[in-house]
Amino acid sequence: MKSLLLAGAMAVAAGTVAFADGGYWVTGNRATGKCDIVSSNPVINGPVGGNTWFGTGPYQSLEAAKLARSTIPSCPVVEDPPAKAAKDDKSG
Repeated sequence: MKSLLLAGAMAVAAGTVAFADGGYWVTGNRATGKCDIVSSNPVINGPVGGNTWFGTGPYQSLEAAKLARSTIPSCPVVEDPPAKAAKDDKSG
């Protein structure tokens, strides 16, 4: 009976790790003063002198991570880059 419980606990733990892959996280970068969106589970190392002081997620899509970043008070506002305008071809 104990081995069955142990096998079940290990299956749950492995499933949790498997679901964590493929998401997006919002992390606070102390060195730049900005919030970054990363695609791997971040290591929060702020208390020991590192640059990452917080992380939230995982989010299922990049758009969801951008929305989450916009609601975090510690993150400065990030403007989306403007779309590239087509150059006018004025030959003459």
